Formats: sequence, C-alpha cells, structure tokens
Amino acid sequence: MVKNINSFPDPSIPYTFDEVYPPSDDTYLIIDYFIKEINENFFDGLPINSIKKILDMGTGTGIIALFFQEIKKYLSNFTSKIYASDISDAAIRCATLNEKTINYKNNINFIKSDLFRKFPPNLQHSFDIIVFNPPYLPSISDKENNIIRRRSDSNWDGGERGFEVFLEFLRQVKDFLNSEQKYYIYYISSSSTDLSELNEELEILGFQNSVLNKRHIFFEDIILNRLEEL
Repeated sequence: MVKNINSFPDPSIPYTFDEVYPPSDDTYLIIDYFIKEINENFFDGLPINSIKKILDMGTGTGIIALFFQEIKKYLSNFTSKIYASDISDAAIRCATLNEKTINYKNNINFIKSDLFRKFPPNLQHSFDIIVFNPPYLPSISDKENNIIRRRSDSNWDGGERGFEVFLEFLRQVKDFLNSEQKYYIYYISSSSTDLSELNEELEILGFQNSVLNKRHIFFEDIILNRLEEL
C-alpha cells in the first residue's frame, strides 16, 4: 500500500520575523502540490529513494525545508538531506530558530548566501530537487510612485521585468544540479510579468517548463512551475 501525506496536518512554524517573508498563498501553493505528489515510492513521479539532496532556495522562515524534514519521519524511503539557503541574516536566524523549536536537532543544513555564490564546492552537481519561491514582481519606480524602499522589498522585487533575480539563479544553478539523473526545479511566477518572454528565456537557458497549478490572488495569478532539462 502506498502511503502519502494527504492525512498529515498542515505544516506550521512557531516564529516569524517582521523582515522575513511569512508563509503566504504562494508558499502553500507549493506545499499543497507536494502533499498530493509525494508518497512512499515517488517524489512527483521520480523514485523517492533516488532523491539524495533537496535545496530550499530563499527559505525565509524555513517552512518548506521543515515540511520536507517532517515527511522523512513518515516515509521510510525518503532519506534525502535537506538544505536551506537565504541571502538574509534575519531569515537564517528565523529558520534556524524554527528548526530548533521543532526539535529537528540541526538536521537541516542552512547556508547564508546570495543565490549560490557562497555555496561550498562539495555541493556542486549534487541537488536532485530545488525549490525556489523567488521575488517575482516587477520593480516599482521610486521617483514616479514616491515610494520609500524598505529592507523587505527584496522579498518581492524581482527586477525590472519581475524575473531578473530568477534568471540569475538559473544561470548559476546548473553547476549545482545532479546531472547524472533527472532533476526538477520548482518555482513560482506571476501573471503580472510577461510570461511568454520568461518562457523564451527559459528555453534559451536549456529548460523545459511545465505549469503545475495556479491560484488567483487579488490582481494576479500566482503560478507553480516545474523545470527540467530540455
């Protein structure tokens, strides 16, 4: 009998910090998909025992990394090492505090880094799954809109077109993917950006994009996507 996690309680975290992006609709769009697509034998169609390393890029409060760590308690074939990274000192402090409070005893490997720039060389060509909820909204002109920038703007500001940060991630990511087997990258995008232009950029970089789910929130659709090698 294949065990999945549909009956598990929704993931939660004890702490959030003001300057750290809190679990939101886009976060749960990712988690809800994995709740349906991970079971004792498969991780979204991939053999679950082949998944050795998972990275939660831009971990924020750590909720997605902690979610994966929780699954390991119930699925005996799921033994992947979980890594979580963020550019923000506050996010790393928040995620580490949440891990400690939930008593995972340093099982998650936290890395403070601007994308992959401070990742150790021994992690190159090693990740089978990467999840990234990037800043995905276009920048707002300060002068035209008389907006005072805050430190938390980096949580949503994806650049002029809304996906410059994500494209920079993709330019770096291939050095850290396990190319010896099939890998997946999961990410969130927004209908507030030019998605056809984004898809053209993805093809140029050698990725095939699949839309997995979407949710309409206020003025936009937020979209969960999966990338694999062309």
